[in-house]
Amino acid sequence: MATLKVGLVSPEREVWSGEAKMVVAQTIEGSLGILPGHAPVLGVLLDGSVVKIEPADGGAPVLAAVGSGFFSVAANEVSVLAEQVERDEEIDVDDAKRALDAALSAEGEDATPERRARARLRAAGVEA
Repeated sequence: MATLKVGLVSPEREVWSGEAKMVVAQTIEGSLGILPGHAPVLGVLLDGSVVKIEPADGGAPVLAAVGSGFFSVAANEVSVLAEQVERDEEIDVDDAKRALDAALSAEGEDATPERRARARLRAAGVEA
């Protein structure tokens, strides 16, 4: 079975790397699913979205809330490079709920804080 070599990194650390069956990322142009054999592509991640990686070993999907960044696909290698990355297992759900409440009550045009808080909750498996 063909697989993808995947790296999910932030400026501070490598968050996850390994072999995967599929990667799903949301770009500024829409959601994109990457399978082995995908054509080369370079995309801009939607700030405040969730990246899903399905490991090749059949383990639990890796979910991560991501901030702005890029991803690239070439020769069955996927690189996800994001300014902020928070894995599902690292997310403090109460903190994410407080951030969402604060974003909803804030006056302003910028929807990024709300999007980021909702992405953190989705990655943690909590509906927002």
